[in-house]
Amino acid sequence: MWFSVSKTARGLATTAQHTLTVLGLSAVTVAAVLYVRPDVAQKVSLLIAPNQAAPLAAAAPAAPQLSALMEAPATAPSAAVEAAPVPLTAEEKALMGNQKQQQFVTSWLSKRYRVAGDAANMLVSTAYMTAKDVKIDPLLILAVMAIESGLNPFAESPVGAQGLMQVMSKVHHAKFQHMGGVQAALNPVANIRVGALILKDYVNRGGSIEAGLKTYVGAAAFENDAGYGSRVLAEYRKLKQVATGKNVPTFTTPAPVVVKSAPAEPKIDAPVAHEGIAGL
Repeated sequence: MWFSVSKTARGLATTAQHTLTVLGLSAVTVAAVLYVRPDVAQKVSLLIAPNQAAPLAAAAPAAPQLSALMEAPATAPSAAVEAAPVPLTAEEKALMGNQKQQQFVTSWLSKRYRVAGDAANMLVSTAYMTAKDVKIDPLLILAVMAIESGLNPFAESPVGAQGLMQVMSKVHHAKFQHMGGVQAALNPVANIRVGALILKDYVNRGGSIEAGLKTYVGAAAFENDAGYGSRVLAEYRKLKQVATGKNVPTFTTPAPVVVKSAPAEPKIDAPVAHEGIAGL
């Protein structure tokens, strides 16, 4: 009898142990499912305590389904996005046009005179900025630079004409005074500015580009300028075509560098006219 009771007790203990093991595993499984599936956990909460789960559900609404998001109408754009783009001013359009022109002209001059792109860009930019201040066509300045020196900022003629625009620094020394003296004649920026001022003065005094160029080359006292004006104007016409985006050949032989004669006028600077010659 004692053996039967002992055997029964051991059976009950084993059954209880197995039951607890199964319950433990089930609890772990349920907890894992509730952790992985929050929607299931919410439903269980509603079943267990509907009154307490309702505020929680209201405080943290479930995320909408992807399909609902795809079908939802697009959010109205903000006022900043809806606002029409501000139209460019005439000055801004002119500036953009100038930049495009400068790119065309820089590329063409760089290839034609075999000047490094960065150097050509600096010379063209300086010519445009100077032309804006002096009120003269920048392409005319560049045409004179091309014929006078072939865009060589260190060029010097036998009679002492120096730099990009072959300025006679000994004659026009007064114009270099506020730029460091005649030593600045080989400074590209100073040379372009002084050359542009001289060119503008001569054109205004002569009444035409042709007359101004004749004086600029030092042939004012002579019957003709040995074709200097024609070469400058030919280059000027090419540059105007290039500036509009036309494909102008660069392989034509550039005009030879001019050997400037000493000017026939006194060595004292004449006052520079202030009337512009824009649009030449």
